[in-house]
This record gives sequence, C-alpha cells and structure tokens, in this order.
Amino acid sequence: MDAEAIDAEAGALGLSQRKVEDLLARYVHTIDDDRLEDWPDLFAAACSYNVLPANNHEGGMPIGYMYCASQGMLRDRVTALRKANIYEPHRYRHMLGAVRMLGTEADAVRVQSSFTVTRIMEAGGMTLFATGKYLDRVVVENGHPRFREKLVVLDSECLDSLLVIPL
Repeated sequence: MDAEAIDAEAGALGLSQRKVEDLLARYVHTIDDDRLEDWPDLFAAACSYNVLPANNHEGGMPIGYMYCASQGMLRDRVTALRKANIYEPHRYRHMLGAVRMLGTEADAVRVQSSFTVTRIMEAGGMTLFATGKYLDRVVVENGHPRFREKLVVLDSECLDSLLVIPL
C-alpha cells in the first residue's frame, strides 16, 4: 500500500501523520520530563506495552523485559517505581527517528519509528542505554490518539538490569 492510500485510510480513522508524530513526541517528553503519572494516559484503556529484544520479536517469542496488558497495569508500574522499587536515581533522554505509518487495520494505524535512549545518572554520568524501534498500533479513543499496542523492540540482546523507567 502506498503512502497516499495509508494517509487516506488513516484520515478516515481520524488520524494523520501529524497526530501520530505528536503522540510519539508527547510519549517521549512525558518519560524524559519525569511525568510518569501521565504516561498511562497516552494509551487506550485496552492496551499492551512490551519491551523485548529484536531476536525474540523476530522469532515470534513475545517474552520480554517489561510487559503490561492494560492501562491499569501501566499505572501499577508507575506506582511501583515511585513507591516500591529501589534503584539508583536516573533519567532518560529520547531521540526519535523517522515516523512511518505502515498501514491500517480495523480501527488502528500501524506505525514504526526508531529511537535512541541516553540514560543520565544523578551523579551526571551518561551512557547510551538503548536503541531500537517502536512498533505501535494507534487508535482514536475519546477523540484523542492513543496507543493500543506499543512494542519496544531493542536492537541489543543485552540490556542493563536497571530498566525501571519505561522506554
């Protein structure tokens, strides 16, 4: 399917390239600005979030590093990292690559984008933490674009054990 046909089908769903890009920008800024309590609001009520290595994704193995099967689980994740988890304070800075609408299905637009995440420790040290791609299904819910599915596919099999903040 060519880009014009995808644009037309996405438009019929109430979505556009600009709206999808804005949703992705809000997503990374919410995480980078430590407004994690707002993070679940970027997802549809019925949603999934999964962080997994590329080999698992390509091999059809859905097991990953972090999985949430609903907006409520996303909220629980934020509550846990704020109140229960013990970890060295740090933050992320995301860099997004090109955003491409791949097609539509039923009421969703399939979207792919690339990302790079730098982790900044409280003491100031910075490391390249993760690179990969987002594979998303975006829907309109209550008049707003939301993620129905977000697959965070990591380029590396090796991930630092300090994955408490969503990618």
